[in-house]
Amino acid sequence: MSLARMTRRMALAMTLLVGSTGLAFSGGADIPAAGQSAKIDAIKQRGVLKVAAIGEFPWLPENTSGSGPQFSGPAWLLAEEYAKRLGVKLEVVPVSHETKVPILATGEADISIAPLAVTPKRQEVVNFVVYSRSSLCMFGLADNAKLKDLKTVDDLNRDDLTMVYFTGTPPETWAPTRFPKITLKGVAGSGANAPVEEILAKRADIATIDNVAWPALNKQVPGLVSFPAGDDCLQSKEMATDVGLAVDKKDPVFHAWLQAVYDEMKDQVTAEEIKLLKSGG
Repeated sequence: MSLARMTRRMALAMTLLVGSTGLAFSGGADIPAAGQSAKIDAIKQRGVLKVAAIGEFPWLPENTSGSGPQFSGPAWLLAEEYAKRLGVKLEVVPVSHETKVPILATGEADISIAPLAVTPKRQEVVNFVVYSRSSLCMFGLADNAKLKDLKTVDDLNRDDLTMVYFTGTPPETWAPTRFPKITLKGVAGSGANAPVEEILAKRADIATIDNVAWPALNKQVPGLVSFPAGDDCLQSKEMATDVGLAVDKKDPVFHAWLQAVYDEMKDQVTAEEIKLLKSGG
């Protein structure tokens, strides 16, 4: 038997084995063949990838100018790439915060690119492709002598520093565990992104802020320093919650393909988010 003929027989045998055992698709970012994913087959047949969307900076900012793409950001970048690889058009299905997950079960949308925090409850009904995280940074005055020689977040755990946060927000329960030595101070919320007045008045050394809100504050208020510093603040892992897009659990092959495409584009997706954060929206 020739080598070529033997190779063809082995390939046929492997195809039959996969079909008979129901092994999951493992083709990486290659589009699964017809019959492997009911969702992909349906998308290609209709010629449209339907994505549930609601704007949220920096993951899916909405363009309200009336010209150009309806959205931008890392979630949109992924959606466009998925549609391009499938050879179909991209169709936005508007949703609310209440419907952005349930719409997947009804089949009215193939993917929810509305930015979603990954929670155990949501993981019970959908599969995620995690491409980002929401997290905290800490900031203070750059000319504060107590902060001068501090380089890392861990360095903030000192008994001569005071950290301020808004009462009733997640840092209130997180900070005592993360910084057992620091003096903690809760103040009433003011509608601002962070208790910056406490820092400017020198009633506290350090304040907490969402990482996505830090670039805008840093532009508005000169003379601040962040922990982690620079771009590391934008990718902070402090009090982190994963953020991703979601698909219905019924088609794991579709989910595996979406994840594989993201894995190929990870650096590009991260760079898009950092670019938006630096621009301040």
